[in-house]
Amino acid sequence: MTRGLPKLRRGIAALLLMGIALGQAPSHSKAETIERVVAVVNDQAIFLSEVRRRMLPFLPRVFALQNQEERLAALGELRHQVVDRLVEEELFRQAASQMHIRVTNADVDRAVQNVMQQNNLTEEQFWQAVEGQGFTRIQYRTDLRRQLLRLKVLNQRARGRVNIAEEDVRRVYDQRVGQAHRAVRFHVTHAFFATPPDADADTLAALRAEAQAAQQDPDSDAFNDLGWLSQGDLPPELEQALTHLTPGQTSDVVHTDTGFHVFHLIERGSADSDVPAYAQERDEIYRDLLDRAMAHQEQTLLVELRRDATIDVRM
Repeated sequence: MTRGLPKLRRGIAALLLMGIALGQAPSHSKAETIERVVAVVNDQAIFLSEVRRRMLPFLPRVFALQNQEERLAALGELRHQVVDRLVEEELFRQAASQMHIRVTNADVDRAVQNVMQQNNLTEEQFWQAVEGQGFTRIQYRTDLRRQLLRLKVLNQRARGRVNIAEEDVRRVYDQRVGQAHRAVRFHVTHAFFATPPDADADTLAALRAEAQAAQQDPDSDAFNDLGWLSQGDLPPELEQALTHLTPGQTSDVVHTDTGFHVFHLIERGSADSDVPAYAQERDEIYRDLLDRAMAHQEQTLLVELRRDATIDVRM
């Protein structure tokens, strides 16, 4: 499949590979399977056509892969993800039916408006972005309706199990403050001896010797002042060389893929605490804790729904 192929031929290739990913070997002697049941959730069937339709927006990413085996593997993974998602959606749909939960057009309209406002998009810009992702307006609204139904079921079934206390929020805030106060900063100079890609053993030995010589004279021109560094600014293997140094000490020679490093610690200090006041952080921390708790409850609810259902996947 090349870039120069007409759109029609690319579409045929996509459908052919999708058929292979769904377990159908191409055959000239048999007509292509247009429809069949790929899964049954209790007594509700999930059809091949729906799996194919839900895969379509993601196919451009799959077919951007250059290797045929990678494309087929990616298609197979996409197929499993889509079928699994459809099974989950059906479980939530059936739960919503039993609980007399429904999503109205007004609910969907409000959700669309919220997404537009959160992303600071006009209506025209929003729908252009949706279509740019390969979705039609109807498909997007349908998917949004499914998500809202899922959230309503989750809220009704699991929200009562979630209690975020003020002490929980305060504890997370105090941990953030403590981490900020414990963070260490280093004022260092650095000598670096780069190794060429094709360096042989003799070249490496000579560069190591230069680095070891620099170790003995941290005031030499081989060192450059890096200023103040915070924890996390350097790769772990380099930061580790600074961890146990006291001001005035020089590190051992550190060999990485790019060369030989030597650090000289001039000064060590604590990072400035820039954590805002509790009142400013409280709502964000609360929402984060609530999101984590609800995500955990969603997985718990899915386990319960699967346990109580009869699921037959026929891939």
